[in-house]
Amino acid sequence: MYYVYVLLSRVDSQFYTGATADLKTRLKQHNEGMVSSTTKKRPLELTYYQACICQEDALGREKYLKTGMPKRYLRNRLEVSLRKL
Repeated sequence: MYYVYVLLSRVDSQFYTGATADLKTRLKQHNEGMVSSTTKKRPLELTYYQACICQEDALGREKYLKTGMPKRYLRNRLEVSLRKL
């Protein structure tokens, strides 16, 4: 199983999107500063994830979610959850 995930930075309220085969370990790596692209954005909260059977599907979904319109969609879709964080 492969996962596409969206993290929310508590520092600047920006989203970070990624893909992995091990979501729990990857989230830990992000919050321990082991991922250079999010080191200065910690702490990070998992706000959305999606499971895919094959890696190609997960990577395609990740690429799609990194564009402008899907980010707006996620912010609107997760409006209540984001207020609680």
